[in-house]
Amino acid sequence: MSREYPDRPFVGVGVVVWRGEEVLLIQRGKPPRVGAWSLPGGAQELGETVRETAAREVREETGIEIDVTHLIDVVDSITPDDDGRVRMQYTLVDFAAEWRSGEPVAGSDAMGAEWVHPDDLGPRNMWKETLRIIEMSAARRRETA
Repeated sequence: MSREYPDRPFVGVGVVVWRGEEVLLIQRGKPPRVGAWSLPGGAQELGETVRETAAREVREETGIEIDVTHLIDVVDSITPDDDGRVRMQYTLVDFAAEWRSGEPVAGSDAMGAEWVHPDDLGPRNMWKETLRIIEMSAARRRETA
């Protein structure tokens, strides 16, 4: 099924990966939002749990190994065309995770990958929902510290 004008939404998984006080970001190399900074993640594959998707996508996009800790939120991303038809629709399941090993190297779906302190996110080209998810994850970390 095509990702543009699909018959049903796709399930995507995003991951807020923490290493100390820094979060892992990738620069998107494919639509939607090519060139924007985002969380590592991608589409769930048939027979895969969302937690398995989270670990696989982080590994594929950055070379990092993680431990998935908890669900942050679920985001509906619906992109209409100029005529109001649904051009793209994703149900995005966002998790938090802790870094286990590896250094970020951009994989085939990413133009870049790096650790960033949350205070330094402002000047980056980022979707507002990505910023909200990172802040939700950071707030939970502060509450449980």
